[in-house]
Amino acid sequence: MKLQLSYLQDKVINKSIKITGSKSETNRSLLLQALFPNIAIENLSNSDDGEVMQKGLKKSTGEVDIHHAGTAMRFLTAYFASQQGKEVILTGSKRMKERPIKVLVEALTDLGAEIKYVNNEGYPPIKITGKKLSTSKVSLPANISSQYISALLLIAPSLENGLELELVGKITSVPYIKMTLALLEQIGVITQFEGNLIRIKPKNEVKDTTLIVESDWSSASYFYSIVALSNVGTKIQLSSYKKNSLQGDSVLSDIYKDFGVETSFSENQITITKATNSKPATVTYDLSNAPDIAQTISVTCLGLNIGCHLSGLHTLPIKETDRLAAMKTELEKLGAQVDIDAESLTLHASEQMKSGVSIDTYNDHRMAMAFGPLALKTSLIINDAGVVSKSYPDFWKDLGTLGFDIIEM
Repeated sequence: MKLQLSYLQDKVINKSIKITGSKSETNRSLLLQALFPNIAIENLSNSDDGEVMQKGLKKSTGEVDIHHAGTAMRFLTAYFASQQGKEVILTGSKRMKERPIKVLVEALTDLGAEIKYVNNEGYPPIKITGKKLSTSKVSLPANISSQYISALLLIAPSLENGLELELVGKITSVPYIKMTLALLEQIGVITQFEGNLIRIKPKNEVKDTTLIVESDWSSASYFYSIVALSNVGTKIQLSSYKKNSLQGDSVLSDIYKDFGVETSFSENQITITKATNSKPATVTYDLSNAPDIAQTISVTCLGLNIGCHLSGLHTLPIKETDRLAAMKTELEKLGAQVDIDAESLTLHASEQMKSGVSIDTYNDHRMAMAFGPLALKTSLIINDAGVVSKSYPDFWKDLGTLGFDIIEM
C-alpha cells in the first residue's frame, strides 16, 4: 500500500485519540500469563507483534513463524527453552534471519537449554527442545538489547531455583529492565536489582491477578511530533497513559518541551499542547534508554529546521532494518544533511525541504510512522505504508481523524 500525504486544513488541531496497549508490555504480560494461567490481561495491543506472540505461545510442536517480531523471537526463545516436552523450530522473516540471537542462545545453553541452529550459527531459525532448567546463574553483556535480558528475567520465576543474572559492563537499557521487574513484582515475584546483579526468586504459583497494559509511548511519539510541527494552540488528548510509566519512551514528555510542547496528565490520559514557537538552534540527546524514538525526534527536528545529535543508538542497526542507515537515506531525500556512525545520528539544520518525495519504509513500522507527521510541512509519499500494522494498525486512520489528507495510490 502506497499513500500520498498532505495537510490542507488549518493546523490548529483539537482531537482525542485512543491508543491500544504497549507492544512491549503486552508481550511481557502474555509470556507471564503462559507461565501462570490465572493471570488476566486488559488493554492488549492489537499489533501484529502481539498477535504472533499469542499464536506462538499456543504451539507445542512444529514451526513457529514470528515474521518481523523481534520481541517475540527473543521472548519465545527463552519460553520454549524452559518448557519441558515442547519442541519447536522458531523462525521468522528474511530480515529476522539476519538478526543475531547468539547471545541469548548461549545464556540459555549455560542454564541447561537445548537449542540448535537450523541454518546459520548465531541466527534464526533455531530448533528448541524444551527442558527443565535447573542451573540458576548466568551472565550477559550489559550493553545488548534489553529484550535478551528481559527474556531471561520473564522465565526466571518459573525455574526451580530462580535466576541470578550478572550484567557485564555498562547497562544501557535500564527502563525496559525495570519494566520487566515491575511486572514480575505485580504478580508477587520477589526481585532484586543491585549494581550489575539481578536476582529473581522462584515462584510456583501466583494469586489471581489482572495486568492492565498501559498504552504505547512509542506510538504517542508520533502525536508529539504532530503537535510540535503544528500551530500554537494545537491539542491532542491520548489515552491510556500513566504519569509513573514503566516505559522508557515516556521521556517524550520532557524531550518535547524543547520543541514547545507541554504535557498534562489527568486520570488515564495525557493532553499534549503546542504552547510556544520558541525553539533551540540544535538539540542533543542520549537515547540509550529510549532508542525507538530516535526516528521520530530526527524527523521532528527536520520539520522545525533544528539540528540534532542523537547518541546511544547502538541497537538500531539490528532492528527491523538498519535504522541509522535508513534514516540517513530517507532524510537526505528530503534535502537534509545527515551524519551517522555506529551509535549516533547528527542532523544539520536546514531551511529547505523537498516536496513530493517517496519515503521507503524497509519493512519497518517506525520508518513509516516517523515520517507521517512531516505532511504538516510538505507533501510526501509513504511506500509500503501497511507496515504500520506491526505495532499500530490504526495509525493512518487516526491521522485522517486529525485532518491529514491521505490518498491511496
